[in-house]
Amino acid sequence: MNDDQITNSRVVVPLDDYDPIEIFGDEPDPSRIAEYGMVWRPKDIHFGIRAERDGRLVAHAGLVVLPVSIGGRRAELIGLGAVAVAADLRGRGLARTVVDGALAHARGLGPRFAILFCRPDKAELYARLGWQPLTGPVEVDQPTGPAVMPLRTMWYPLHEGARWSGEALRLHSLPM
Repeated sequence: MNDDQITNSRVVVPLDDYDPIEIFGDEPDPSRIAEYGMVWRPKDIHFGIRAERDGRLVAHAGLVVLPVSIGGRRAELIGLGAVAVAADLRGRGLARTVVDGALAHARGLGPRFAILFCRPDKAELYARLGWQPLTGPVEVDQPTGPAVMPLRTMWYPLHEGARWSGEALRLHSLPM
């Protein structure tokens, strides 16, 4: 697919659901996160970009509202996850477009911050999109009890003037 065929399909649309097979086919672990041994929570809200020519899903981002504690105080954050771009279309700005579309929706959900978990090799991509690394360990729920998240945690301000306090983060749910 060439750039002309996706230029007009850069509209981010809500999706009822998301199946990674739409973007990756039957690849068993397209995000390469199985090696970390975590159990993941599905996303509740989905956004995608479809190719104009054939309607194929070429990019996806999902959101979930997360119950958390920040420095011991209960709060909610928006979790961004399942960011995916079809392999043949990477490097064309679709990740930025679908993430920006999802974050535009997230701003209306209330929480001041969004977070994501990513492999270290993807941190630079998210930094270019405005995400900042969270320092210190992040604890998440797992079926066997609390566990330290082995992936990089990054945060994003959803509202003007929102600044991360630097306090410890604890998810009271499976990670997204």
